[in-house]
Amino acid sequence: MKKLFLPLSLFIAAGFLFMTGCDKEDAPPPAPTKTQIISQSPWKFEKAMASGFDISGQVNACFKDNIATFTSAGNMTLDESANVCSPTSYAGSYTWSFQTNETVLHLSAPIFTGGSSDFTLVSLDGTNLVVSQVMTVAPNPPTTVTVTFKH
Repeated sequence: MKKLFLPLSLFIAAGFLFMTGCDKEDAPPPAPTKTQIISQSPWKFEKAMASGFDISGQVNACFKDNIATFTSAGNMTLDESANVCSPTSYAGSYTWSFQTNETVLHLSAPIFTGGSSDFTLVSLDGTNLVVSQVMTVAPNPPTTVTVTFKH
């Protein structure tokens, strides 16, 4: 019995060491939240679309170089950058939040003529922020405009 006990004990001990000595695979890091993505770095105008047409050429040049910076604390600044609108555009400080299960980006005030302070969040990733909203700019009828911003 003693002869069987020693090899069996060594076998069990070796198995235990093998099981506890192996590194478990590290779990992948959690995906960044929308707040982390939107506040990671400033955003700049890329393009605007309405009814399937690129309307970027109709956007005033002084708006195209504006830089929007979101903070994780819910503040947003819109800087005029080098090409300043005259009179000054919607540059300044705002507050922001995600609403409706993070499908709406709400700003404390509109940033586009004929627009509102709520944007439907079309997509948001590490490179692009795409939002849309219905805008009314006379004499045109209300139109859904989709705006893309890039880092």
